[in-house]
Amino acid sequence: MNLEITHTESNGIHLLQVSGEIDAYTAPQFREQLLPLTEIPGAKIKVDLSGVQYLDSTGLGIFVAGFKSAKQNDGLIEISGMTSRVQRLFDITGLADVFQIDHEVKGGTS
Repeated sequence: MNLEITHTESNGIHLLQVSGEIDAYTAPQFREQLLPLTEIPGAKIKVDLSGVQYLDSTGLGIFVAGFKSAKQNDGLIEISGMTSRVQRLFDITGLADVFQIDHEVKGGTS
C-alpha cells in the first residue's frame, strides 16, 4: 500500500496528516517528511495517524529518531488519531510513555 502525507503549517504548528501503511517500503518517504521538521529550532509538530492502518518497527524507529532530533532542537512531536492497533504497538514498546499522545482512539480493533 502507498503512503500519503500532507504537510500544513498553521500558527507555528506543523501538521503531518498520514494515511496508508508505514513499513519498510514506505518508511523513507515518512522519514523525508518528518525529520527535516524536527531540525527546526523549537518546532511543534503534530502527526495525525488517523489514516494509518499499519505501522511496523521501521516506522517506530523513525518516530524515535524524530523524537531525539526534536528534543535536541527544543521541539516537540505530538501524535494523534491512532487506531487501537497502532496505539497498542506504542503501548507494548513503551513509546506511549515517551511521546506526547492524544489518546482519543480513532477506530480499528485489532
